[in-house]
Amino acid sequence: MAVTDFLNKIKKEWEVLKGEESKDKFFYNENTYPDETTARREFTRTKQKLFDVNSWSNLTGVNSTFQLYDKHGNKSAASKIQVGDFMQIILPATPIENWVTAIEVVEEEDAAQFVVRPCPKPQAQKDAADGDEVKHFFTDDATSTFRVLREGTTIMGMEIGRDEKPNNTGEQAGDRPILNTLISEGGWAGFQALQWNKITRYYVHLEEVPEDRKEE
Repeated sequence: MAVTDFLNKIKKEWEVLKGEESKDKFFYNENTYPDETTARREFTRTKQKLFDVNSWSNLTGVNSTFQLYDKHGNKSAASKIQVGDFMQIILPATPIENWVTAIEVVEEEDAAQFVVRPCPKPQAQKDAADGDEVKHFFTDDATSTFRVLREGTTIMGMEIGRDEKPNNTGEQAGDRPILNTLISEGGWAGFQALQWNKITRYYVHLEEVPEDRKEE
C-alpha cells in the first residue's frame, strides 16, 4: 500500500515536533515490538483506544472524566469519535465542565488522529444560565491533536497542544475569566503532563484499563 499524503505530512510534522524550536505543547510515548507483524496487530488496538474517548475515563489513578456527545449534543456510547461530535472533560476533584468539538478525524493503516478545539456547551445540554461563551479554560484558537503512528516495529502515541491561551477576556470567557485563568495557569499547567502522559501510554499499551473497570 502506497504511503499517503496524510502519512507523509504527519511524519514531517513529527520531525519538527522533535526539534528544539517547536513551541507547541507535545506529549509522547512509544512502544517497540519484536517484529512488524506484532506491531501491526497491536496498532489496530491502538487506533481503537485513540477513538474510544469514553474509555479514557476508566484509567486508574488521578485522571479526568471524558464523555463523548454526538453532534446533536446528546450523550453517546459510540466507540469512535466523529467530526462534529462533542467531548466533555471534567478535571479531577472539580465539578467544572470543559467542552471541545472534533474538527478533524483521520484513520489510515499506519496512522490516525483526531483534532478538537474548545467550544460552547452543546445546545441540548444548555440550561437558562448558559450563554454562548466557550466552556473551556482555553480560547477557541487552541487545538489539541491526539495522534498515533506506526513505523516498523514501533508504535507512537502523542498529544499536541497548539495556541493554548487562557480564556479570560471578552464574551468567550462569560462569567469564568478568573476561574479559567486559575485552571489554565495553575491546576491544568501542573496536571497536563501527567494526564497526557497517561493517555499516550494507554495508546501504546504501556498502561491498560483494569478488567474490573472496562464495563464502567
